[in-house]
Amino acid sequence: MSLRPIEPRDDAAIAAVIREVMPSFGAAGEGYAINDPEVDFMSRAYSADRTRYWVVELDGRVVGGGGFAPLEGGSDDTCELRKMYLLPIARGRGFGRELVSVCLSEAKRCGFRRMYLETLENMHEARRLYEQNGFCRLPKPEGHTGHFGCNAWYAREL
Repeated sequence: MSLRPIEPRDDAAIAAVIREVMPSFGAAGEGYAINDPEVDFMSRAYSADRTRYWVVELDGRVVGGGGFAPLEGGSDDTCELRKMYLLPIARGRGFGRELVSVCLSEAKRCGFRRMYLETLENMHEARRLYEQNGFCRLPKPEGHTGHFGCNAWYAREL
C-alpha cells in the first residue's frame, strides 16, 4: 500500500473509484458528491491553497483516496473531509485509518482547528472509522456543500 498526493495522472482512476463506490451505497442521484464537477479533475480541484487530496495505491493500482478543503459556507477555521472512498479490495486493511490520520494532521498544519464531514447512515464501516478517530455526530449539516442526500454529519476538533 502506498499513500501519496494526487497527480493529474490519477484523475480518471479516482473518478472511477468514486463512481463505483457511491452507487453501491445508493448515492447516485442528486444531492451527492458523485455529481460534483471536481470528480473528473480531482488533482486540479485539490491544488488550491489549504486543500489536499491523497490516493491509495495497492500493487500500483489506485484503489481509493480522500482529502480535505475549506468547508464551503463554513467558518475559516473549519475544513471538510471530502471524497474519501475505498474500493472493497482496500477495505479492512488499515488504509482508511491511515488516510484519516494524514488528513487530520495535514489539516491542522494548514491552520484548520476543526474538521467536518458528511456521509450516509448505511456507510457503517466509514462511520465507525470516523467515530474511532474522534468525530462526533452532529444533529444537522453545516456549510453549503450541496450534498443534501447525506444523512449523517460529524465533526471533531483538530
